[in-house]
This record gives sequence, structure tokens and C-alpha cells, in this order.
Amino acid sequence: MKKLFFYIAAMLPVTALAQATDTFVINGKLGNVTTPAKVYLSYQLGANNVTDSANVVNGAFSFTGTIFNPVNATLAVNYKGLPLEKFIDGNYKYADNGSLISKTADDIDFFLEKGTITITSKDSIDKAQITGSQLNADNVKLQAQLKAINQKGEKLMAEAKAATPEQQKSAAFRSAMQARYKALQTEQKTTLKSFIAANPDSYLSLLALTSVSGPAPDLSEVEPLYNSLSQKIKDTEAGKMMKVQLDALKVTAIGSEAPDFTQNDVNGTPVKLSSFRGKYVLLDFWASWCGPCRQENPNVVRNYARFKNKNFTVVGVSLDRPDGKSAWLAAIKSDGLEWTQLSDLKFWNNQAAALYSVTSIPQNFLIDPQGKIIAKNLRGEDLDAKLEQLFGKYN
Repeated sequence: MKKLFFYIAAMLPVTALAQATDTFVINGKLGNVTTPAKVYLSYQLGANNVTDSANVVNGAFSFTGTIFNPVNATLAVNYKGLPLEKFIDGNYKYADNGSLISKTADDIDFFLEKGTITITSKDSIDKAQITGSQLNADNVKLQAQLKAINQKGEKLMAEAKAATPEQQKSAAFRSAMQARYKALQTEQKTTLKSFIAANPDSYLSLLALTSVSGPAPDLSEVEPLYNSLSQKIKDTEAGKMMKVQLDALKVTAIGSEAPDFTQNDVNGTPVKLSSFRGKYVLLDFWASWCGPCRQENPNVVRNYARFKNKNFTVVGVSLDRPDGKSAWLAAIKSDGLEWTQLSDLKFWNNQAAALYSVTSIPQNFLIDPQGKIIAKNLRGEDLDAKLEQLFGKYN
């Protein structure tokens, strides 16, 4: 969770075409460092990743460029003047799955926005002070508010990593850890909401709102926060894109009629969602390659067994790849998924997923017998609680 907030800007859509550009200037001073040292600036310009470099002379360096909107950026100091590839390879270690394991580079993450930004440090750049940027000043203020939550998150992650194999297999242990993680998420959301309310004219509030909404936004929670932002922030490109996303979410908001669709089952037979009218339906988006989906499947299996005779069923929609039918079928068998399974095998271009604005999985929608969406994203104990509310405790 430590740097979760800083990177949420990357979740915003990239729309570089027909946008006006803004000019930025970075003036830096880094002690008495001099040639052959170089500083690399990395950021995103529309759909393109940009890396620029500047020589360090008597500790001073500068950059000038253009951006479409405020973006995340990184400044990294290459003290020996190594070629860029060797510098990066030597300072960062990655796991086989591409995740960052560790880094030894002297660098700093910050927000790049229009105007002149001054970055100064007496020694290493990761201890530098940033002035001349309201966005970075706002981020310092927000990070101070989130510090205690981040520390709790680091402690929780350390506990999870230190757990014995027996603990990791324990349903009670996993449930307890999940409850603590959810409590931290709630605490973080509360802090972000307070920041948004107190800073309606800050671009950082828009980014904070992106974090509050997450990959599966709750329209009733997010829309009032968006409406509280100033018109200046709403009129930014990112603000306009969020409005488009919120409007799309209204199609599948709680209380809306579930959009109908038809996809083939495992035998290639077309099945229409509306053919299940008269039952409570958990519409479950998942995939064989999705680890969190497979971890949640036993919970869905258990609840299906509990309530399948209570006018309840599950309809699975898999986002497996075009060449992934065998993996899809194998996962269904391995996980014991006895309910109707559908897929057009178009990966993230799955037609039903697009219809329901699904951009991350697992996601689910609980639909009542009249075809209305009555709940969303029920996992773990939340699924148990909602179904018990509808049907009573039933083993």
C-alpha cells in the first residue's frame, strides 16, 4: 500500500489525440555532483513512454518538455554515466512475472505538471525537496495523512509473508487477514474522501477519486464525490474521461435492469442471460488464468451448494483467450464449477464484460428474479451474508 496512491494516475485513460499541450521546466540542484553524472527523466506522453536525459554540471541540471495532463514521473541519477540500458539493468531487479523485487537507484517519484518545478537536495535525489508545484505540495500533505495507514499495510504484508504454510492453508487465517485488509481499505478510503472534500480544486483530488473508485466502482459512492469537484477539475481531460466512465456505470448500477446478452456455453450452445429470469442469479466474471478468481471459486462453489435449491443459481462468464478453451474447461472441472459457464473467448474484449463495464476480475453482479441488479462484487464473507439475508441460513 505504501506507494499505491502515487501510482493511481496510471489507471486514468490515455487520450492523446487532439489535446492541447502544456510546457514544463525542471530545474535541479544536486549537491556538488558533476560530469559524467546524468539524470534521467521518465514519464508518459499520451500513449508513449518518454525518457529524457540531462548532464549534471556542478550539481545543476534542467529539463524542458511538454505534457497533455499532469502525469507520474521519475528522476533517476546515473552517477557513473553508464549507458541507459546498463544503468537500468544494474539498479533494478525483477521477478519472472515482471514485478519489481528491489532497486538500488537514486531516484524520486513525483508529479510532472505545467510550469517550473524546482528539485533540490544536498545529497541523494530521493531526499530532494520539490517546490513550485501545487500538485506535489498537495501530495506531500496527503501522504502525511496516509502514513499511518501505509505503515499498518506494511505490517500486514509482513505478517502474511511470515505465515507458515499451515496458516496460509487455514480458512480462518485467510479470513482474518482479509478482514484486516478490508478494514485498512476502508480507513484509506475515508482519508481520501476527506481530502477530496477539503480540496475540490486540486487535481490530486481527481486522482484520489480514482483510487476510491478502484477497479469496480460503486456509482452511489463515487458520483457524489465527483460532483463535489470544482468545474476547473471536471473540465480537465481526465475529469471528462471520468464523467464518461461514471455515465457508463449507470447501465449496471444497483437497481438497474441487468443488460441482456447471449454467449455460447461449453458445448457451443447459445445461452441468453434473460433465460434465467425467475431466479436469483450471481453473474460471475472470471477466467482460468485469474489467480484471485480461482481463489474465490471455492467460496462460490460452497454457496451454490447451499442455496441452489432456494431459487438461486450462478452464471459464469469467462474472459479466457481465443486459444484458451482447453484451459477454461480444465479450470471448470478442477474447481468443480457445476453451474452454466459462458464465454466468447475474446479475452478482455468479451462482449458481456464490455456491456457490464468489467475492467478487472473477479467481478460479479447479483440479479433478482425480475432481472434487477441488487448487489455487486460480493466476495468472501460478503457473499455469504447477502445470500443468507435473502434465503436465511441454510447449510
